[in-house]
Amino acid sequence: MTETVNGYSEATVLLVDDNAQNLKVLYETLKDRGYKLLIANDGHKALNLAQRHLPEVILLDIMMPDIDGYEVCQRLKTDPVTADSAIVFLSALDDVDAKVKGFALGGADYIAKPFQAQEVIARVRTHAQVIRLERELQARNRQLENDQTRILNAINEGIYGLDSAGTIEFANPAAAMITGCSTDELIGRNFFELHFGRRCGPEDEPSAQVLPVQTTCAQGIAEHQRDVRMRRLNGVDFPAEYRATPKLEGGQLVGAVVVFRDISPELANEQALEEARSLVQEQRDQLAHASRMSTMGEMAAGFAHEVNQPLTAITNYARVALRMMADDPLDRELIQQTLSKIEAQSHRASEVIRRIRRFVKKPAAGKEVLSLSQLLEETRQFAEVDARHNEGDVLVEVAEDVPEVVADPVQVQQVALNLIRNALESTRSAGRHAPVVVSAELRGPECVRISVTDQGLGVSDEAEEQLFLPFFTTKAEGMGIGLALCRSLIQAQGGDIGFERPPEGGARFFFTLPVAPAANA
Repeated sequence: MTETVNGYSEATVLLVDDNAQNLKVLYETLKDRGYKLLIANDGHKALNLAQRHLPEVILLDIMMPDIDGYEVCQRLKTDPVTADSAIVFLSALDDVDAKVKGFALGGADYIAKPFQAQEVIARVRTHAQVIRLERELQARNRQLENDQTRILNAINEGIYGLDSAGTIEFANPAAAMITGCSTDELIGRNFFELHFGRRCGPEDEPSAQVLPVQTTCAQGIAEHQRDVRMRRLNGVDFPAEYRATPKLEGGQLVGAVVVFRDISPELANEQALEEARSLVQEQRDQLAHASRMSTMGEMAAGFAHEVNQPLTAITNYARVALRMMADDPLDRELIQQTLSKIEAQSHRASEVIRRIRRFVKKPAAGKEVLSLSQLLEETRQFAEVDARHNEGDVLVEVAEDVPEVVADPVQVQQVALNLIRNALESTRSAGRHAPVVVSAELRGPECVRISVTDQGLGVSDEAEEQLFLPFFTTKAEGMGIGLALCRSLIQAQGGDIGFERPPEGGARFFFTLPVAPAANA
């Protein structure tokens, strides 16, 4: 899929993701904001579009088939035609190594999935503005000096024109305002000494720390860094983001153009956003825990029966053992067999209680590498109470090639149990006794799909559109938070959840989980 979805706009943004739903979300977020939007669903098409349209910003998914986002970024950065595009990585991966690898390959930024609309809009706007300015400066450096100065004076980012030694030859009003002085006071000063406290030049020792912009001035290599500490004229530091591009005259390197800005407000907003995310996650966990407790309350009578059965057996075996103790001669072998049966029944009761405690506990921080075969079998055992109550059965079918996944085991089990209980109830309501089938299969190199299929009443067309909306329910006594919570929990694992109609009737709910990195290597 390759498509241009807008006409002419001020900046071109290329959206790259192999997931059609993600492309739709990004398009809906950025449309009608003055951008020319291009979309591609694989790396090859993205490279082709980038070479043809030279987008200012590329929102690039990391995990794609054939060639992933890292390789696409590397190819773009090694091609002079596309090297200056700002690449913003998109990924559900949230580990430091993944981010560092992206930045090392030339990525400009990183946005974690699931997307936050305001974050996407802000980052695209920032990168598009800086890239367009950078290109305009390069194209008009010699021919349109007067127009260039007027444009530079009108923008909010600080801009310097430096010679090869770092002497400031041009400064716009924004640069002067950020630095805390007039433009006249900036002209002739050394950029490195002013903002970093020391000069640099060819005489520097090889071991000396390379300062920002130094490589651009000395070697003509473009630079981009964020959260760099720069110094104002009064000696106070501030966090900054800058881009440095080489300044050429007649093909010769004569200095650099530096675009920079104070990102103190942006960092404060990012911190507030992170705190808000943490609060949302905490509330999600609390709601999930409350839902598990509610489920446990609904299943309490069944579990009481499950525990009572082995306890009754233990009592009976103990009475038998006491009677045998009075026999003469004493039959030690028979007493030993009876005591072994008591031990087995105690283990049975203990296993029921262990499953209950594991289900209702609050999940530990972080995700784990999980075996789906083991997790789904434990869930099936947990659902035996409901299966007997609904006169049904649950079958677990896990394909042999299913690898381990990364997820929170308690929350995944909560989702699976919710879907299984719904399926059992629907099958009973339809007057059937066919088993509920829980299956797991590999879908592509990075995703495992878990399906829960029943032959129950099914779902009406009207209800299908609202299945995962909060407070929608088809049950007389339902609250309508079960499936909505399931969607929230699965999305927090980096997966997705959905519904489809099996050809044989009934309903099939499914969710996906990411493959563990070791299994995906």
